[in-house]
Amino acid sequence: MAPTQEIEKPWWTVRHGPGAVVATAIHDGHDVRPEVAEAMALDDAGRLREEDPFTGQAVVDVPAHIIVHRSRFEFDLNRAADSAVYETAEQSWGLEVWHGGACDRQLTERSLAIHAEYYRSLAALLDGVAARHQRFLVIDVHSYNHRRDGPDGAPTPPDKAPDVNIGTFSMPRDEWAFLVDPLMQAMAEFDFNGRKLDVRENIAFQGKGEQTRFIHERYPGRGCAIALEFKKFFMDEWSGEPDPAELAAMRRFITFIAHRAEELLGE
Repeated sequence: MAPTQEIEKPWWTVRHGPGAVVATAIHDGHDVRPEVAEAMALDDAGRLREEDPFTGQAVVDVPAHIIVHRSRFEFDLNRAADSAVYETAEQSWGLEVWHGGACDRQLTERSLAIHAEYYRSLAALLDGVAARHQRFLVIDVHSYNHRRDGPDGAPTPPDKAPDVNIGTFSMPRDEWAFLVDPLMQAMAEFDFNGRKLDVRENIAFQGKGEQTRFIHERYPGRGCAIALEFKKFFMDEWSGEPDPAELAAMRRFITFIAHRAEELLGE
């Protein structure tokens, strides 16, 4: 009997839905295809630490959303094609990703083909939203580490590590102030398990990723993309263990922000 061939797992889940708000979690994924796993020197724990686990759970109640299941170490959707497959440790937080120090060229090309397919899928979803709505918002949800000195090391000082970092680098900021400013105020006033979150703009990150750039370039004056980074207060970034109560609050938080954005957009 011939051996059963392993079926490759899905790349991402796209949900179409009503409204002028789309939420994405493009770094949620941990899966890699078998040939990538074989070539990769980085272990699962090292990969997970730099991924954005559980961000997909935060966006599921927004009617239109995308959750990516593939690891950023296979292809990073928030980087342009020329840097989407990490080639050096400098591109990947000092980590050696590949056996032999480099990724095979043909493997890279196959990864970049999936990267290109994602942007075709994103464009198809957003073209539909743009056809139905004069203006729309994409909430691009990520997370970031703040305990890089180890599980027992000191965290990043609070002045450099807000609970929620809003990145607006690639957007025409004045044009979208009517939306961004009240949304940030709503985030700061949200009851997050009995506390208020520290919400600031362009502190830990500036929102220079490929997805927000793509959206602002493809839909000028129509599409606004906000990169929203949660500090990993909702999990132990070294063990990977989540806090269920914090995850539930993140989900309510994103849903609340999406509803507020619909109001501000006049939808």
